[in-house]
Amino acid sequence: MKIKDIKPGMEGITVTVRVVSVGQPKKVLTRYGEALVAQATVADETGSAVLNLWRDQVGLVKPGATVRIENAFAREFRGRIELNVGRGGRIVALKQGREEEASKGGRAPGKA
Repeated sequence: MKIKDIKPGMEGITVTVRVVSVGQPKKVLTRYGEALVAQATVADETGSAVLNLWRDQVGLVKPGATVRIENAFAREFRGRIELNVGRGGRIVALKQGREEEASKGGRAPGKA
């Protein structure tokens, strides 16, 4: 899937993107307590989107990195597509087309 194909309300999205920028993390108060949140701008050859990063996801992406976002869902906010990775999804850093690390500290599939 490519960014241009993502529409608000879609779920189960898997897309490989380049991280353009990562905003400054902020502490916010949610109904579940305090949480760290940041927004990253991600892009592919077809467009760009905002990736919302919550809690332990904040440290997973760096500008210039290529990542695969798995099982994400899309929402529209202020006229822009935002991607969110919930409990069933993950963010995988890629290095020259191979998995480097998986979110939540787990090993990437196929790695020894």
